[in-house]
Amino acid sequence: MNLKSLATGVIVAFALHSTVAYGQAPAAKGTANPELVGALATELGSTPKQAEGAAGSLFSLAKSKLSPQDWTKVAGAVPGMEGLLKAAPSTAGATGTSGAAGMGALAGAAGLGGLSSVASAFSSPGLKPEMVTKAVPVLTSFVTKSGGAGVGQLLAGALK
Repeated sequence: MNLKSLATGVIVAFALHSTVAYGQAPAAKGTANPELVGALATELGSTPKQAEGAAGSLFSLAKSKLSPQDWTKVAGAVPGMEGLLKAAPSTAGATGTSGAAGMGALAGAAGLGGLSSVASAFSSPGLKPEMVTKAVPVLTSFVTKSGGAGVGQLLAGALK
């Protein structure tokens, strides 16, 4: 094998590795938190914009349930939190009998409790309300890794 063939092989291998390992990153790059949004988009099978809105909706719910001191801890563990909160879709546009009936059935069947209010926000950007249960572990895992177990538990408790 000559040097030119070796160099070409290394470049091709690097390009393939970069595409596979970081395939979600370019699309999530313009989001408030590319790492979190990319992981969430992968888990939900959604676009980064949908994932960003989903994260914002769940963090908005947590913010409304936590004390200001606890919210400060959670928000401090998530770079780009303000952008995520701004990306949360308005629930005002998520109306309709099928959506309301679906959310009622979802809350009863899946035991979502307080998360049922977020289910309508998931419908707005085109996500299925039942995806809420897939999103919560991604968010709590991210917050636990970046802010510690105690902060992750705060978020998990708020999203029950």
